[in-house]
Amino acid sequence: VTVIEALLMVPIALTQCAAQDYVPPAESYLRMAGSAVVHVAYFLFLGYGYRSGALSVVYPLARATGPMLTIVVATIGLGERPTAVAVGGAVAIGLGALMLSGNPLAIGRNGGARGIGFALATGAMIAIYTIWDRMAVHDLQVPPMVYYGGSLVIRCLLMAPLALRDPALVREEWRLQRKTALLVGILSPASYVLVLFAMQMAPLSYVAPAREISILFGAVIGTQLLREGETVRRLSAAAVMLAGLVAIALAGK
Repeated sequence: VTVIEALLMVPIALTQCAAQDYVPPAESYLRMAGSAVVHVAYFLFLGYGYRSGALSVVYPLARATGPMLTIVVATIGLGERPTAVAVGGAVAIGLGALMLSGNPLAIGRNGGARGIGFALATGAMIAIYTIWDRMAVHDLQVPPMVYYGGSLVIRCLLMAPLALRDPALVREEWRLQRKTALLVGILSPASYVLVLFAMQMAPLSYVAPAREISILFGAVIGTQLLREGETVRRLSAAAVMLAGLVAIALAGK
């Protein structure tokens, strides 16, 4: 997936640099490298979480933990002062995500302590790379496509030794999963580049929780398309998250 992303993004990044006669500052390469390391850790923790616990517990918990930690750091460390309405919206999004995972009192039993641990570690990685990347595209004003393209190259270099250990396995995975890999490799950079642009334009304490509205779409798809059941609980949770997103949007005006 990362190779596909790099093949798409690097030519765009190089074209933008050439067209605008832009040379990334030296510090931006450190930012790209740090982002690559944290993103690799994020995918590893998330993968182990999916193996260890229930998807309906691990995913919402991981995605809800990230923005909550980000808001705390943005308020204390970056000096942002989100309004009470924005904080309430962020809390609503986090609460909705937890509602999606089911009974909070039974979350350990449903997902397993190991799965929950990896979910929380994943949320911590989300918070770290969100804050780290925001400093690059906002404070250093590195163009999002250039920044993301550079970080993808470093990610490829980091993971290449692991792939080269067993090239036969890589070929087999490509044979079995290439359609999925192509789809994710195209959609993933489109999604995160939009997030980077949003970080340039709005406070981080607004962008981070709003990004997790993807959980809402997952709830609707699960109940309406996949017929997973528990429609009332899941759509109620989605409504709470939608209310939180509306609150953040109103606070940002």
